[in-house]
Amino acid sequence: MKKRFWIVLSLVSVALLLSGCTEFDQPISSKSEGFWNEFIVWPLVSFIKYFAEILGSYALGIIIVTIIIRLVILPFTIKQVKSSKKMQEIQPKMKELQQKYASKDAVTQQKYQQEMMALMQSSGVNPMAGCLPIFIQMPILIGFYHAISRMNATPAFDLGTFLIFPLAEPSIVLAVLAGLIQFGVLMTGPAVDNPQMKVMMYIMPVMIIGFGIVLPAALSLYWVVGNIISVIQNLVIYKPFNKKKTEPATTGGAKK
Repeated sequence: MKKRFWIVLSLVSVALLLSGCTEFDQPISSKSEGFWNEFIVWPLVSFIKYFAEILGSYALGIIIVTIIIRLVILPFTIKQVKSSKKMQEIQPKMKELQQKYASKDAVTQQKYQQEMMALMQSSGVNPMAGCLPIFIQMPILIGFYHAISRMNATPAFDLGTFLIFPLAEPSIVLAVLAGLIQFGVLMTGPAVDNPQMKVMMYIMPVMIIGFGIVLPAALSLYWVVGNIISVIQNLVIYKPFNKKKTEPATTGGAKK
């Protein structure tokens, strides 16, 4: 069931991404048609434009809207984190069940599924609760990504510069900075304790740097700001440094 769910999640994510890819480099305006344009991309563009007019630059508009979006989805992120923590707490019991019902015959696996569900219910764990926020976040984050890209393709929008970096042109400096901060996101998050997710610690930063080198610097700026916020969230929610400090004491106690 878990595998099927992740397959469905992947397909939905790809569908959301491809829903805007056909017009990825096309101009955007209030007259752009289609659900994706009318209800996601254009409202985000208008939001960025509004703050840009108030603050005097599209760079500041992008930064403010990025912060606002991250704050809006923060409750969903916290809910996702709580669900992940509960899953981690029952991991030892789940492994015990896996060893107890190691046989692959249908009867044994049925008993395994029944006891696994009972364990989750008694522990208050809902596997779907941790994944629901992803469905909510994906359209917003992908839409914001598309909004910036299509603003860059629209003559009516002059993105200007951020510090010395023209936002309409690729910036290696911002791309590398975004990748390094993304590594910080993964180092302070749950991936550092999960062997299966550790590969992301190396793939994601490289991917972001690669995209940032060829895409407009406005997108790298979005990644930089968003990743800084993610690092702060991880430091507050996961407290990775406190955890590392307490590990030796825990290990020492176990040895005694």
